[in-house]
Amino acid sequence: MVLRILTVIDKVQDLSLLEATELVKALENLFNVDASIGGGVMMMNPDQNTSEDKNPVEKQTEFNVSLDQVPPEKKISILKVVRSITELGLKEAKEVVENTPQIIKEGLNIDTAEETKKLLESAGAIVTLV
Repeated sequence: MVLRILTVIDKVQDLSLLEATELVKALENLFNVDASIGGGVMMMNPDQNTSEDKNPVEKQTEFNVSLDQVPPEKKISILKVVRSITELGLKEAKEVVENTPQIIKEGLNIDTAEETKKLLESAGAIVTLV
């Protein structure tokens, strides 16, 4: 073992029971763990804040709808949906449908993006939200 660890072990052996209890509590607070759980294995205490809680990841609020694949037999029905969703003309919508994958709507909230995805999927398209 490393010399530092042996030194710590020697010092811990000299502690009274009360001092050892205080040491355990201090280590639990320092490392956000609970030493009483799991038969001697220190485990994270779910009630205590972790570093991830202090720096929460921002949730995505805007979504893009990507038209990934258009089966040839569903092309016309998907073209109609793309035209209604994007308000593109026939020629432009046809280009979108024929040149997949392609983002067809950008910056939508989750509800609108899901609704758009369902419309396209019901017509037979393969769609993802990004």
